Amino acid sequence: MSGGFAFFIVGWIVIMVGLMTIGGYFMFRKFLKRLPKEDGKSIIDWEEYYVDQTRHMWSQDHKDLLEELVSPVPEIFRDVARQKIAGKIGQIALEKRKKKITQDILIEGYILATPKRDHKFLIKKLEEKEIDLSPYEPLLERSYKAT
Repeated sequence: MSGGFAFFIVGWIVIMVGLMTIGGYFMFRKFLKRLPKEDGKSIIDWEEYYVDQTRHMWSQDHKDLLEELVSPVPEIFRDVARQKIAGKIGQIALEKRKKKITQDILIEGYILATPKRDHKFLIKKLEEKEIDLSPYEPLLERSYKAT
């Protein structure tokens, strides 16, 4: 009985250390994104800035499309993904001096904000929505060559 109990305790310790390591990894990544860059703002600060500056530019249809595009992301990471993608979309809209978020800007921001390892899911989702990818091929190729 005591051997089984010791095995249980050791197993539980291994599981807890593993879970704490995984949680620590994600907390450390978030910490690094919060560190200010040369301009005094962090990555997350810029994302929030672009979202705030373009909040009025989103139509309900485009908000719904963004929700649909981030739906493949696991729910615990969905808010982070939505913020990152919306920030990139806002940045593109402001840089191009647009008055409204268009589907082209939304798709461009979606592609540029999505890590290349997830592009197969991105492409699958866009094809499900029957969105022509040919205008966005250069963006997809550029993101593959970037890393």
